[in-house]
Amino acid sequence: MKKDNNKVIYWLLIGCLLIFIMVVVGGITRLTHSGLSISNYKLISGTIPPMNVTEWQTVFDLYKQYPEYQKLNTNFTLQDFKGIYFWEWLHRVIGRFIGLVFFLPFLYFLITKQLSKSTIKKSIVLLCLGAFQGFLGWYMVKSGLVDRPDVSHYRLAAHLTIAFITFAYTFWVALDLMFPNKKQISASFRNLIRIGLAVLLIQIIYGAFVAGLDAGFIHNHWPMMSEGKFMHETVYSEQSPMLKNFIEGKSGVQFIHRILAYAVVLLIIIIWRKSKKINLSQYQSKGINMLLVMVGIQFLLGVLTLMLHVPVWLGVAHQVGAFFLLTTMTFTLHRFSK
Repeated sequence: MKKDNNKVIYWLLIGCLLIFIMVVVGGITRLTHSGLSISNYKLISGTIPPMNVTEWQTVFDLYKQYPEYQKLNTNFTLQDFKGIYFWEWLHRVIGRFIGLVFFLPFLYFLITKQLSKSTIKKSIVLLCLGAFQGFLGWYMVKSGLVDRPDVSHYRLAAHLTIAFITFAYTFWVALDLMFPNKKQISASFRNLIRIGLAVLLIQIIYGAFVAGLDAGFIHNHWPMMSEGKFMHETVYSEQSPMLKNFIEGKSGVQFIHRILAYAVVLLIIIIWRKSKKINLSQYQSKGINMLLVMVGIQFLLGVLTLMLHVPVWLGVAHQVGAFFLLTTMTFTLHRFSK
């Protein structure tokens, strides 16, 4: 049987789709403040939600023992609790399902010798990334069950970033099988795309910081942070020492996220302009043109999300935009890689 056949490609692309769904549901879970509704972790039995009133009351009583209920949601009824429980439960179930979708077909392809040595190595990396992502999810939730009713924004950023990286790497492995032949291009132009990807990943991390600190609910103006001020004074005065403002201060983190948005747009415009001087293949040209379209859409979504005080649907759309922008950047870099 042919190694790295179409079935292997479909498996990887289905994995990409599931990770995308996982990120969307994770965004809804965060924006609806549902992430701390399930305070214990049961790998197998946790797949089945409460099935009767007694079971619902048991998990609700467990939720009452933790800071989120005690400090924020003391007015919650059982019905309110069911609403937030659903999103966290769905998020975890999809995570388990993704694990099975990656592991079982990998085992089948391995036994039936349908994978090349290179793809086997890459698939093992994918499995390790998936396992690490599951650990980070538990580690993130754990941070919100001790003293304060919110997860660490550092752990949230790690959890979200590894999800994006896992998707990008899965997509890259699929692209390796779909497009084994690559057109060589100048190293300097390829490095420019790599810089764009690196800045985009930093921007995604800062997007997670904004989400984790609820920093999108302040300074809801654009292009100024407040009337007449491009940089609000709280950007550098909330925390001490000053550097801490840019990783833990709400205003500082939002300001960096704004600046990085301009940087991503500028880099992609530079990439697009320089590409006009190069003889491109069809897919290379399409990738760069899509980059320009996607960064414009994502920038607009970011501005609207901020100005409208982060409605759930728009916050999710902004996260989805980041996902598609990363997808396009990954595809474009692949088409210019050796």
